[in-house]
Amino acid sequence: MICTTHMFLEVFYLTQVALIPVIIQEFHLSLLEASFVATVPSLASLLTYIPSGLLADRLSVNHLLFASMTVEGISVLIVSQTNNFWTLVVALCFTRIASPLYHTSGLSQITRIAKREQLSMAIGLHNALGNLGSAAGVVSLAVFLSILSWRWAYIFWAAPILIWGVIVLMSSQLKSPQSGKAHIESAVGLRSLSRLFCPAFLIFLAVVGVRELGSTAISTFMTTYFVKAVSLSESMASLIFGLGPFVGIVGSLAGGYLGERAGAKKALSWITLASAVSLSILGFVSQLYVLTLVYLVYAFFSYAVWSPMNTMAADVTPLAARGLSYGIYFFAEGLIVSLAPVLAAGVIQLSGIWIVFPFGIAFLVAGVIILQLLRYPK
Repeated sequence: MICTTHMFLEVFYLTQVALIPVIIQEFHLSLLEASFVATVPSLASLLTYIPSGLLADRLSVNHLLFASMTVEGISVLIVSQTNNFWTLVVALCFTRIASPLYHTSGLSQITRIAKREQLSMAIGLHNALGNLGSAAGVVSLAVFLSILSWRWAYIFWAAPILIWGVIVLMSSQLKSPQSGKAHIESAVGLRSLSRLFCPAFLIFLAVVGVRELGSTAISTFMTTYFVKAVSLSESMASLIFGLGPFVGIVGSLAGGYLGERAGAKKALSWITLASAVSLSILGFVSQLYVLTLVYLVYAFFSYAVWSPMNTMAADVTPLAARGLSYGIYFFAEGLIVSLAPVLAAGVIQLSGIWIVFPFGIAFLVAGVIILQLLRYPK
């Protein structure tokens, strides 16, 4: 049930960036103004990462997953009805707030119930279902853009999300004895947060931040690149972008398998370097079929990265404060996600949309270099 909840949560993960070209036209915005659709909601979600992590160590997981589905379902209904840009931004803020409520509790529960030798594959399956949700969301957006309006994509998903929230709340499967009990060690950790910030965790956070700066810039402006540089239609750009998460389903499982066989650190290094190589090729192709193929190769690796990364987050943090540790990890990641679109947009306006590729590649490679400083168990 946790993985299915993840699927519903991620339905709108990519739709707001896929809509940037449409929003620019509908609300008569500059690229920098339109980037607020990605930046402001990400900043808003930062306010709930650490509080959600604290709650995940204390409350029943089904209560937090219900809260996540409810917040998401109501906010997407508001998104579907508003004609004001800033109301749209505020509603998208609440859509993003649902993510911290889910991820700190859902992943913490998975790390509690999965055996250590099976953790990487368990997280791989969890991520695969999330990618399925992302793919379904972007593809449904492309379909509704072609036949009706982008707003219908949000209306379409609202009811299933709200209904699933009630199912999760009533489920007895999620009411495990470990879920929602505060541990003595966790209380000690809260009195001294420095105990969580061991050298391994600090290096891991640095890797996450640097890598995320590059990957977020790429994902935010990928459809914009397709439309402006390659001259694809908005619906075609969204369709190609939406195929990525489908490949990501396989990529997540492959990342989990590679992490289980080679170790999370090696898997993360190899996958990130492969992402950088595929990006370097993507910037030089324009034929539709070749462009689509190379993008899907990049998508495979970009989604595969999360299984070893989330496994590493569990390995370098204490179990008793796992929710808080995930909250700090996602806070650091979310901070970069919120700032990267504006930073990248500024660089793009100075140089052109093409610059997003060397920008992203540079930070991906830098993340791999920093990762080598981490002493990690094999």
